[in-house]
Parts: sequence; C-alpha cells; structure tokens
Amino acid sequence: MGVAKLTDQNTIVPESKYARIERERRYLLRDLPEGMTRADPHLQITDNYITGTRLRIRKVREPRTNKWTVKFTQKYAPDPNDLSRTIITNTYLNALEAETLSVFDANEIRKNRYPFEFEGHKFSVDMFLGDLFGLVLAEVSFETDEELDNFPKPPFALADVTNEPLFSGGTLCELTFSDVRAEISERGLIR
Repeated sequence: MGVAKLTDQNTIVPESKYARIERERRYLLRDLPEGMTRADPHLQITDNYITGTRLRIRKVREPRTNKWTVKFTQKYAPDPNDLSRTIITNTYLNALEAETLSVFDANEIRKNRYPFEFEGHKFSVDMFLGDLFGLVLAEVSFETDEELDNFPKPPFALADVTNEPLFSGGTLCELTFSDVRAEISERGLIR
C-alpha cells in the first residue's frame, strides 16, 4: 500500500495531500567543507528506524535554545532504482506522543547537521556520531526534476551516493563506520 504512483513520464505523484515529493542528491565527503568547523551552528538529530518498515522517529534539538522537535516520518522511493525522488510524510509529535512511541528507541543514528551554502544551493551536511563517527554526508534538495537531473557533483564531494542504498538511514542504522568504509572500498565508490 503506497501513497505514490508513477505517471507515463515516470513522474512521481503523491496520492495523499499529506505526502510530498522530496528531490535530493546525497554526497560522500571526507570531512566538513573547507571553512566549516564542528563548533559552527548546527542541529543535533537522533533518528530511530523501526525495523522492517519505512518509518522513523526523528528528534531534533537546537543546541543554542534547547528547543526540541519530534517527527514521526514515513519516507520511501516509489522507484527502488531512483533514490533521488522520495515520498515523505511527517507528523509532528507532542511530548506525550513522543514518549508513547519511544518504545521504538532502536536502530539509532545520531548526527549533527550543519547548514552550508555553495554556489547558491543550500546543503545539509551531516557529521555522524556514535558507531558511524567519521562518516560525513551532504544533501541538497531541488524543486524540480530538471534541477535534480542536471546538478553536477560539487567539488568538495568525494562521490555522489544518491542511488547507493548503503547510505539510506534504514541501512546505516545497522552499520559501523568501519563497515561503511569497507563497503566504499569494495564498491569502488571513490575514484
């Protein structure tokens, strides 16, 4: 049971007014882009993936204000061969709802997310913590399929990993940085 369909032109159309299309590219980085430091403004994100589903609970903390936001999210790619276009549905939770769903505190990923602008594009740079410490990914979103399809890999990126399922949250939550490095090497992702 999905909430999206592909048209004759392979365009994704959500079948729910609550879902939206997310178009993004994901890149592997060696470290934070030049000029950025770990002390720069960022958000602290904890994602808990619910095993066997397309669901996660995301907790976002703004360190400067200690403000928390909790979202219950469904995210999936209607075309498993194209992970650059996904359907995402978010439900924002209050404290009681978040506590009720905390039984799913497993398959956790923690990361700091930094805003980064490059050539007029707004990237989110994620520096992973815990078992994935050392992994740095950047994402950039687009409004149209044309923008997405014509966007070149930025010079600060090692590789475009958009269509590598290894770098989806549901997979990363079961790995360590050593596992990811071994997979990168085995697959020859960095040239």
